[in-house]
Amino acid sequence: MSGPTHRSWVSEAVRIIDADANRSADTHLHVFPLPLDWGIDLYLKDESVHPTGSLKHRLARSLLLYGLVNGQIGPETTLIEASSGSTAVSEAYFARMLGLPFVTVVPRTTSKEKIALIEFYGGRCHYVDRPPEIYSEAERLAAECGGHYLDQFTYAERATDWRGNNNIAESIFAQLRSERHPIPAWVVVGAGTGGTSATIGRYVRYQRHDTRVAVVDPENSSFYGAWQTGALDYATGMPSRIEGIGRPRCEPSFLPGVIDEMIQVPDAGSLAAIRLLRERTGHWAGGSTGTNLYGAFRLIARMREEGQRGSVVTLLCDGGDRYANTYYDDGWLTEQGLDIAPYRAAMEDFLATGTWP
Repeated sequence: MSGPTHRSWVSEAVRIIDADANRSADTHLHVFPLPLDWGIDLYLKDESVHPTGSLKHRLARSLLLYGLVNGQIGPETTLIEASSGSTAVSEAYFARMLGLPFVTVVPRTTSKEKIALIEFYGGRCHYVDRPPEIYSEAERLAAECGGHYLDQFTYAERATDWRGNNNIAESIFAQLRSERHPIPAWVVVGAGTGGTSATIGRYVRYQRHDTRVAVVDPENSSFYGAWQTGALDYATGMPSRIEGIGRPRCEPSFLPGVIDEMIQVPDAGSLAAIRLLRERTGHWAGGSTGTNLYGAFRLIARMREEGQRGSVVTLLCDGGDRYANTYYDDGWLTEQGLDIAPYRAAMEDFLATGTWP
């Protein structure tokens, strides 16, 4: 389908997606309680309050708009994705909004809660046994049905306008304007596609801020190795237990040149951090938030050691209700061989003394 009718449908589709963004107020910026005399403020940008409950709502919106304006999505296009969960949840939401079929290729180990959400929004899950197979299988499905492969891992860094347009970076800096340290010393994020770190890293350079960007990476992920060695084909071939971040290969959207530091975080440390977060703030978050928080604590301890004051911002990526049967289940931790007690003790010690043990 092409011509005026097709253009009219695309125009209406863009309006529908923009209207959804207009209806949603910006996400909140919560303060994590630290001793006032440290002179350091820690903020968590709560991306769980998006309509689909995660940071990936922003990415899904951008990917669909990118496909629409590039002429790749029309009124009869089947949308295909390769996703470990949250991106697919958000894409299914937008696909239903536009009346388009949506199929996502997911590892069989994806949480039941996320599968249920994808199906709730009308999406269909296509399972693979080995996580590295998701890419080729998504390409195959798209070719087979003449659909459009959204390909978050390639297009995340280019589908979002990094100069502003209310992207996540611009939102963070706008919300910090009235704080005592309005220009953060660090922004700490994980990498699933690499899109968020690319957007924030580009934005702070474009705005000439002194803010540095740290990417935290869980066990088994390839991003840290790629950043450390400079080899963008670096791969571990292993899945991450922290859903939403960590990849078996270095993804095309990951841009090491806009990152100032990377921190490897043990999975047990990530999961200890989300339990501490819930007890200290009441916020119930997923594992990737724990990875962020653990890395932020490490950087704050370093700032204190060096006598620095300032602010640190990280992300609350999604809600903990999606992980009630995994990350918050002691039996699951035991099955995975994860002992969170030493990491919990280390973080408690940090919050009491300001130093990292």
